[in-house]
Amino acid sequence: MSPGLALWRRLPPWAVDTALVALAGLDAWINLFGEADPVMWACAAVGCAGLFLRRRFPLAVFLLTLPMTLFMDVAVAPIAALYTLAASTRDRPLLAGCALLNAAADTLAWPLSHTFAGDRTWTLVQFVYTLATACAPVLFGQLVQARHDVARQLVEVEEAREHERVLHAQNVLARERAQLAREMHDVVSHQVSLIAVQAGALQVAAKDADAREGARTIRVLSTKTLDELRHMVTLLRASGGRETELTPQPTLADLQQLLANSGIETTLTGELPPDISTTAQRTVYRTVQEALTNVRKHAPGARADVRLWHDAHHFGVTITNTAPTRPSVPLPSARHGLIGLKERAELLHGTLTAEPTPQGGYEVELRAPARAD
Repeated sequence: MSPGLALWRRLPPWAVDTALVALAGLDAWINLFGEADPVMWACAAVGCAGLFLRRRFPLAVFLLTLPMTLFMDVAVAPIAALYTLAASTRDRPLLAGCALLNAAADTLAWPLSHTFAGDRTWTLVQFVYTLATACAPVLFGQLVQARHDVARQLVEVEEAREHERVLHAQNVLARERAQLAREMHDVVSHQVSLIAVQAGALQVAAKDADAREGARTIRVLSTKTLDELRHMVTLLRASGGRETELTPQPTLADLQQLLANSGIETTLTGELPPDISTTAQRTVYRTVQEALTNVRKHAPGARADVRLWHDAHHFGVTITNTAPTRPSVPLPSARHGLIGLKERAELLHGTLTAEPTPQGGYEVELRAPARAD
């Protein structure tokens, strides 16, 4: 876009209309100077001042310029009125009629008897010339209107393309989620199923009570993991379709069952306020679950103490485990569990700390404001 065109578009409409009225008034004054009567001045004033309303009433403003066109040889007011009318309407017969009216008013002389007193051939030539002059603003107005239509259509096309890009991205995401669901179902679920089957067989065959209890714990945890995996696969396969109802999320009422299935000697003390939100309850549950998972992985044989607490301003849970009594098996760990817990704590506007104890154990504590949602 050229600098001149950019400057023109930045001008406010009232400034353009004021300049146009002033130019039309100057044009009329030059033609009327020294030989006009009050009627001519009145027609010129009405025709020029009407340009202020050309954007709202283009046809009426054009009709107001016809008397001054009949009385004098003006160009600014009728051309501006014709252009505005052409740029705002799609009625081609109306535009043709207005162009003919303007040419007729410009060709006729006042008084009307003078029009046909001279050479009629010259009168016809003048009519054709004024008609061509009137067609110029009409064609230019229609061109501007067509340009606006094309620009609007280009915007619609771009919006349609953007919508197509979004749909394509959603389709790609759906395929990736479906592939991930297949991998989880075929690989992870299969391996966990084998663990559950082997644990069940060990529970039946083992003669030692501790071995049977350990096998039972493994089987229960494997079965629960399979249920969660199946639910995750269902969510992944939904892939943006109809909403899939989530399974009931854990709350504080499920904490006892979690400790019983942990396979760790644990004690639970304290309590939390009964009115804390379900989000806070779920965060407490996941904190205890991750802490017990880390105890099983990194501190075999250790005991764990889970303490729920609250005061006037905060609530939380503290999980402390003793030092391991057996050597741990090296297992891969990216510490993503603790990172996820810290993010959950931040959603409650709280904090999560995890640090070793002087006795060789480990302590994890979640602390959140009493009114955290």
